[in-house]
Amino acid sequence: VYTALEAKLKDMHMNGPAPDVITFAGNGEPTIHPHFPEIIDDTLTLRDKYCPKAKVSVLSNAAHICKPKVFDALNKVDNNIIKLDTVDENYIRLVDRPVARYSLAQTIKCMKAFKGNCMIQTMFLKGTHDNVDVDNTSDKYVLPWIETIKEIAPRQVMIYTIERETPDQNLQKATREELDRIAALLIKEGISVNVSY
Repeated sequence: VYTALEAKLKDMHMNGPAPDVITFAGNGEPTIHPHFPEIIDDTLTLRDKYCPKAKVSVLSNAAHICKPKVFDALNKVDNNIIKLDTVDENYIRLVDRPVARYSLAQTIKCMKAFKGNCMIQTMFLKGTHDNVDVDNTSDKYVLPWIETIKEIAPRQVMIYTIERETPDQNLQKATREELDRIAALLIKEGISVNVSY
């Protein structure tokens, strides 16, 4: 990994374009890689050498943030973006379906431990899943979530909705108006928010 990344960043340094961001994301959770902490250290070293203006971002589902080495690695990157779709554990088990051992209370505790050095990413959607209403745009879900966001005190909250077709045809996008309403509630609390429709 180190050699391939160095070759790519060296080429971009010499021939352009210089990257704005180096992002770890994709199909799967980047923090489950057994060498994730070392990969982050190598990436930061190479970034500093070849493209010091680029940010390093990690998009994480937060399932492994309480592991000390993963936590420390995430704390080093420029954009530590972690997912928190709701503060209702039953909803998370139904919709997000964590496969690892999962405790919402422990995950939130670890999010707070970043002391603001994180960004929270939340997906809002509507519809049903297994004949259960999964609309998390209502105050039932939004207001407790905002209280938890205030406790976590992230640098920014990123809210969005479904972008492409999902395996469950009964899921629907949250509307622009619903996302704007949630964003306004965050702004009222002094929380920086980015909305993607």
